[in-house]
Amino acid sequence: QVQLVESGGGLVQAGGSLRLSCAASGSPFSLNTMAWYRQAPGKQRELVAAAASGGTTNYADTVKGRFTISRDNAKNTVYLQMSSLKAEDTAVYYCYAAVVRSRLESYWGQGTQVTVSS
Repeated sequence: QVQLVESGGGLVQAGGSLRLSCAASGSPFSLNTMAWYRQAPGKQRELVAAAASGGTTNYADTVKGRFTISRDNAKNTVYLQMSSLKAEDTAVYYCYAAVVRSRLESYWGQGTQVTVSS
């Protein structure tokens, strides 16, 4: 089993910044893609940013130029640096990891609340 533990959420004013972290741990595994999703009240969960094991990244159009995803493979950790935050970025942010063990498996973090006040 693999566990994903998120940290870094909170309350911030519009225009401010936050950094989310997500660390993976557990029985031996190889991390494939790691990503951040978010879900606002009454809305579907959506992809925010993803980082493949080879370094390729992609972003939702709504966050391009404001958010940066990065990973530290030595620490099995993925980060999401969020800048120029807007009220519409308010959501629960979930870490996602695709893990290779005997087969490809998907794991989710417990979610961390990000609230941007306008």
